[in-house]
Order: sequence, then structure tokens, then C-alpha cells
Amino acid sequence: MGAWDIGPFDNDTAADFAGDLNEAAPEQREALIRAVLGGGVGEFDDLDADDGCQIVAAAALVAAQCPGGTPISTAYGPDQPLPLFGPEVRRLALNALAGVLSEESELAELWDESDEGPAWRHELEQLRTVLSAALSAG
Repeated sequence: MGAWDIGPFDNDTAADFAGDLNEAAPEQREALIRAVLGGGVGEFDDLDADDGCQIVAAAALVAAQCPGGTPISTAYGPDQPLPLFGPEVRRLALNALAGVLSEESELAELWDESDEGPAWRHELEQLRTVLSAALSAG
């Protein structure tokens, strides 16, 4: 998996995704986030670890803009500005995280086999809580 910690950008795949966001034209960044999140929605069968890593990273970027969200401050995250994400993107992120946490997720399986699995799941549940609260608030 190439992970060095449980954070959303603490793995090679997510760091590469941040690079892709940095290289994308500003008007293409939301579409890139939507594509990653949309790829996880409804396709929970055999969700591979790389897709899961990208989904977690994208969801963390969306949640960071929500009230109570944690800003992305790691050097491995994107350093170019992102657009403001609306409710539809928040909903996509929330649903995609459900896929990452499902039994069919390779990423969840890999984390569950490690000692850090519970802490990783807790981090993702915090993202879900922030996204859900933002959606409920309108």
C-alpha cells in the first residue's frame, strides 16, 4: 500500500493524487475530485486499495472545507487552491467513504490486518461525521 501513517495523504497513491491536482488547471480540479469520488459510489465490489486511497484523500479535501473540518496541512497534500465544494460533492464524498469502509474494500481489509486499523477507521468516521453534519446543516 505504500503508507507511512493513517492520514489521508500518508501514502504514495494519495500523494500522487495531490500532485495530479496541483498539475491540473484550476477549472479542472473539481472535476478530478468528482471523478475520484464518483468512482467509488455504488461500485463497492472489489474496490481496490489505490482507488480507496484516492477516495479518502478526496473526501478529506472536501471535509476540510466544512465547519469542523480539519485543514490539510501535510506536505504531501495539494498546495494549489481548490474550488469551494457544494453539497453534491459532499454527498459524493460521504457515499464514497461508505464504500471504502465496506467489507468489499481492499483498503479496509489491509488496514484491518494492521495494528493501526482501528485508528484508521476512526479517522474515516470523523470525516464522515463532518461531511454528514455539513449536509444536515444545509
